[in-house]
Amino acid sequence: MNGKKVLVINGHPDAESFNAGLTEAYLNGAKKQSFETEIINIRDLNFNPNLESGYRKRTELEPDLVEAIEKIKKADHLVWIFPMWWYSFPAILKGFIDRTFLPGITYEIEPGKGFPKKLLKGKTGRIIITADTPNWYNKIFMKNPAINQMKKGILKFCGVNPVKVTYISPIKNSTDKFRLKWLNKIESLGSKAL
Repeated sequence: MNGKKVLVINGHPDAESFNAGLTEAYLNGAKKQSFETEIINIRDLNFNPNLESGYRKRTELEPDLVEAIEKIKKADHLVWIFPMWWYSFPAILKGFIDRTFLPGITYEIEPGKGFPKKLLKGKTGRIIITADTPNWYNKIFMKNPAINQMKKGILKFCGVNPVKVTYISPIKNSTDKFRLKWLNKIESLGSKAL
C-alpha cells in the first residue's frame, strides 16, 4: 500500500449519473497506484440533512455520519465530485456538509479570535464539478459561486489546502467521446492522487 489515504465523496443523488462514472474512474486510478482508498456515496447514507437546531444545540449524529466523519479525519486527500445545479450543489450534499462540518469536528471556535482553528490542516483537496454552464460564463459573469463556496467557504475554512478544481462542461448533450476523454483524465488524476 502507498501511504496516501484518498477519500472520494460523491455528492450526486443519482447512482447512474456521469458523476458516478467519474467517481469510479478516480478510484480506479488511485487503486492502480496502491493508494489507500475510501468512498462516500452521500445518496446511500441514512441521515437527516437538516441542521434542525442550527448551531444552538448539537443534533445527535446518525451512525452513517459518524462513519463518514471518521473517513474524513483519516484521509490525506479529499476528492469531492458533484454537479453544479443553480450555481450551487445538490441539496443532499449541502445537508451532508451542514451535518458533518461542525465545530469540534472540522473547525474550532477560539474565544476572542476572528477566525476559527482549522482542524483539517494537512489535508489536500480536489473538486470535480460537472455543469452545463460554459466555464467562461461561470467564471466571468457568475464569479464561480459553487466553486468558491466549496473551495474557500468550506474546505480552506477548515484547513484543507491546496484545493484544486476540475470543471467539466457541458454535460448536457455531451458525446460518448467527450465523456470518455474526461473519464480518462479523471483516472489519471486519481493515479497521482491530485
